Amino acid sequence: MDDQLEQTAVAAEQDGARLTDVPILLFVRGLALLVVMVGVVVGLHVYIGERLITGLGLVGPARVVGWTALWTAFASIFLGFIGGRVLPRGVARVFQWIGFAWMGLFGLLLVGLAVTDVGLWAAARAGVLDDTWLRARALGVLSVVLPALAWGFVVARRPEVKTLEVPIPGLAKSLDGFTLVQLSDVHIGETLDRRFAEAVVAQVNAQHADAVVITGDLVDGSVARLRKEVEPLAQLRGKHGVFYVTGNHEYYHGASAWEAEGRRLGFEVLHNEHRVVGAGDAQLVIAGVTDVEGARFSENHAPRIDLALAHAPAGVPRILLSHQPRFAKRAAGHGVALMLSGHTHGGQIFPFMFFVKLQQPVIGGFKVLDGVPTYTSNGTGYWGPPFRVGPRGEVTRVVLRAA
Repeated sequence: MDDQLEQTAVAAEQDGARLTDVPILLFVRGLALLVVMVGVVVGLHVYIGERLITGLGLVGPARVVGWTALWTAFASIFLGFIGGRVLPRGVARVFQWIGFAWMGLFGLLLVGLAVTDVGLWAAARAGVLDDTWLRARALGVLSVVLPALAWGFVVARRPEVKTLEVPIPGLAKSLDGFTLVQLSDVHIGETLDRRFAEAVVAQVNAQHADAVVITGDLVDGSVARLRKEVEPLAQLRGKHGVFYVTGNHEYYHGASAWEAEGRRLGFEVLHNEHRVVGAGDAQLVIAGVTDVEGARFSENHAPRIDLALAHAPAGVPRILLSHQPRFAKRAAGHGVALMLSGHTHGGQIFPFMFFVKLQQPVIGGFKVLDGVPTYTSNGTGYWGPPFRVGPRGEVTRVVLRAA
């Protein structure tokens, strides 16, 4: 008996030690991952610097200026992320503009240089590679990337109105033509301010929507920092209201506070709930769930399709708002006639749209996912780099048709 008690005590002591070690192990692993990631990014900056600064043949002060600019831009990425939370807003905006602009330029330069390295390898194999080739390559990449980013900067602030017609089984004939105008991933923050919000409001209100729906990632910052920037959104108008669900970025800046701010702005905040619009035989259910990231922050913010549709009237078509299209798997079997999502930005900057498929079932557009007809918006604004090279931002006009 004593031996058993001793063995039990030893086992308990070992279990306690293992539990104590868990936070330490997680910290060590996280730190190791951070070191590796920073090392990779540093290495890629050296790669770009060697092919541009050395390739252009810069020497003396010009070379020093080139490398100094490169590492300053690198540091601005981190200062931008940190500064958005701890630095005075004016100072933080400077670092964010520099850092985010460099992120976009960095990505395109990396792709351009990697692709042209194949051509230089072929020239080296042919025995004709010299400094002229290296200089021409550097100039060629810059001559393509810089105009592309200049154009991407302009169009990133000019979302287009895109119209989509969707047949809805069971939709009353009197609701044929019912129009939803969708905003998604507006990302009001340090580089998209109230002027952008005002322009978007004008675009939306010009559509005379029956309902306006916002499918998350409305902001990039806290309520305290951005209250004045989002004020114009209170002027959004829909005949049956403005409906709002959270995206993952709300959770990085206080989702409950943003839900409260949404209500102050006059939005119908759908926190795993629904509203019925219309009357009599001409009704429509508009339901919304919190973002899938919400569960990481609070059990109360986990997306619940069962709660969102609880007591929804039978036989009435259901429109579901969910920030991420991958939620379609959970929505399957719940009678959803159409799910409206965003999150992907359509990839935002070529060629990153191809990486979206690693996490999401679709890059953008209309597709039936797990039996759920789903439209995924390219997003209205942008995140991070103030550019759109490839997919244009959109204000989506969704016209429902009686099937």
